[in-house]
Amino acid sequence: MDFINVKALSKTYGNGYKRVEVLRGVDLSVAKGSTVAIIGASGVGKSTLLNILGALDKPTDGEVFYNGEPVFRYDDKKLAAFRNRSIGFIFQFHHLLPEFTALENVMLPALIGGSGRNEAYGRAEELLKEVGLSDRLNHKPGELSGGEQQRTAIVRALIQSPEVLLADEPTGNLDTRTGDEVFEVLLDLNKSKGTTMVIVTHNERLASRLNRRLKMTDGRLIEE
Repeated sequence: MDFINVKALSKTYGNGYKRVEVLRGVDLSVAKGSTVAIIGASGVGKSTLLNILGALDKPTDGEVFYNGEPVFRYDDKKLAAFRNRSIGFIFQFHHLLPEFTALENVMLPALIGGSGRNEAYGRAEELLKEVGLSDRLNHKPGELSGGEQQRTAIVRALIQSPEVLLADEPTGNLDTRTGDEVFEVLLDLNKSKGTTMVIVTHNERLASRLNRRLKMTDGRLIEE
């Protein structure tokens, strides 16, 4: 059984003559531990699909299954717990809280999820060291470079040991060299932890390094 299964997914905004169909019957299966790139022009529905995969948004029609479980049949409380426990998010902009240190930012999802402070501290420190930030633990986001900020955002997404990492243009706000370094961090984490990854990117060179590359066009996915 595939880890993620998407069946006949559609998403429509508005109604009547203002109705916009963003996703049109999308089917997708993702094997556990694999890496999948989704490429395509701006505005074709890539981010919408990622938000639905991460249960941040609900589809108009269709279903998303994780390990055979239809997640949109969960009530809001169970869905929120599923998101916190099973899914890590990385965005183009790091969204770190400016008043907190790198360590505190990374600890936050674990604390929200009910972990004790000492446990969260230990996991956050270990992850930050794994991505080369052992000397930046107590620096606030404004004191970090763009690459350091994004690496902090990556390990914040990993603090709960999620089964899947969803990344929306994770290198889009970085220069080429820094973007390559951040991408290497993601690939290394996939190899070392077996984390399933679905990455939306405009960078076809980086996308070609993942296990699969899908192109979104007119609200549908096409295998490349």
